[in-house]
Amino acid sequence: MLDLLRGIAIVGTLGTNIWIFTDPGGPADIIGALGQPGTVETILRFLTNGKFLALLTLLFGVGLELQYRSAARRGAPWPGWYLWRAGLLFAEGLIHYLLIFEFDVLMGYALTSIIVAYLIGRSDRVIRVWMIAVGSVFAVLIGLLTVGTSSESLDTGAESSTLFTDGTYPQQVAARIEMIVLYRLEILLIVPMGIVLFLLGSQLMRAGVFEDSERGATLRRRLMVGGLAVGLPLNLATAFAGSGWFLVDRYLLPPLVALGLLGLVATLARRATGAPGVLRRGLTNVGRTALSSYIFQNLVASALCYGWGLGLAATLDGLRPWWVVAAWAGICALFMTLSTLWLRRFERGPVETLWQWAYLAPQGRSRKSGKGQKTPTRL
Repeated sequence: MLDLLRGIAIVGTLGTNIWIFTDPGGPADIIGALGQPGTVETILRFLTNGKFLALLTLLFGVGLELQYRSAARRGAPWPGWYLWRAGLLFAEGLIHYLLIFEFDVLMGYALTSIIVAYLIGRSDRVIRVWMIAVGSVFAVLIGLLTVGTSSESLDTGAESSTLFTDGTYPQQVAARIEMIVLYRLEILLIVPMGIVLFLLGSQLMRAGVFEDSERGATLRRRLMVGGLAVGLPLNLATAFAGSGWFLVDRYLLPPLVALGLLGLVATLARRATGAPGVLRRGLTNVGRTALSSYIFQNLVASALCYGWGLGLAATLDGLRPWWVVAAWAGICALFMTLSTLWLRRFERGPVETLWQWAYLAPQGRSRKSGKGQKTPTRL
């Protein structure tokens, strides 16, 4: 079930990012255009904007809870080697940012996981206090920024209209280095949102949201009501409210919708009978190779859309929004197929295999030196 949810989240994040890749002006222009698209494109963006980022963030919290439980069962110190894991994630995010995508989330997740690692072992009361405190500050911050931000001020001011259509790959990398402060500002929002959602994912796991029990079924129903019956209509309203509501539309309401999605997918997965079909198998395999698929989808989208590749963002700009949907569907079908074929021969995705080695290798050296604790052979 977790692999299925993770696969859906990865596919959904591409549904958001594909609008950035297919904009001829590239990442620097997309924010300024948020309030300008027509009704159809606004609805299409609404379907994914922020929701699957929030779902992925919740699932990171679930994963952190599982890591904590594993350490507790083995009697290993916590956070211990988990901090090395977070460091690897930050390094991977930095490389991904520099070489592929301006709006990478892995760096923000890495910083968040370091903070949450020191909280996850505390009592439920302490965790709730942290969630309420950080969540309140985050909501107030979003509110103040929304009140004080006009659509004009959302424009990055970067002259990038030709960089992503005519510029070379080295020029784009150089631009990411030069504009790293601007492009990494989102981390200031991802970290507090991540703290709340990481902890919430952990708490939902402890509350039995994935269990095949009456308690789990009741919790899933409540999530669906709150997220889909309440959060979804509110989020739809902000999607049409203009670019001045961008922060609310992307960071404040989508986590509520993501909770509804989590409850819905978990419920459907529990009710499913028989062998999974092609779509479910593909999504589950994407979830098993989530890191590889996340990097792969952004790399392929770059090669398709940017000037150093096929340059389709400029060539097919007149066919928006439908060619964007076709690009998303094609890329998703590609990495769902490749992940399925890969897992027929290998236990993990290619990036996950490299990551596993980087995570365990220093622990092996530490054990040989007599200074380390016993560690598992698998992540």
